[in-house]
Amino acid sequence: MAIEIERKFLVTGNDWRSLSKGIVYRQGYVSSEPGRTVRVRVAGDIGYLTIKGATRGVSRSEFEYVIPLADAEDLLENLCDRPLIEKVRYKIPIGTVVWEVDEFLGDNQGLIVAEVELTAADQIIDRPTWLGEEVSHDVRYFNASLAKHPFSRW
Repeated sequence: MAIEIERKFLVTGNDWRSLSKGIVYRQGYVSSEPGRTVRVRVAGDIGYLTIKGATRGVSRSEFEYVIPLADAEDLLENLCDRPLIEKVRYKIPIGTVVWEVDEFLGDNQGLIVAEVELTAADQIIDRPTWLGEEVSHDVRYFNASLAKHPFSRW
């Protein structure tokens, strides 16, 4: 089984902006029931289908597959709940990890979140100066939650 171990933080300031070029992401949810989600994503010109299990601490099962771009776009347009999640993702390597900074657009504009995938839940990481409050356990910041309850309506 594939396991995702991830921590999530709010981002402060703009020092991170010069560290990477962003890629536009569009994603939607075919299912986002408690304990399981099925996500479709287009990242640049690559399509993905992702299935995630229930979150336990900062871990959950995750299965991700590349799918044809045309299929991903069709799924986004015809099967995914609205609104779609739109964001620009910046991948920033620091030390032994890669930080993914998501600058949300659309209904979630104004929200900027940094995530880091770990190899162990207790892995020690160097925190960049632009990291703010940790929100790993706050379900409001999960992308599936942002699709149902956008940041602009908080």
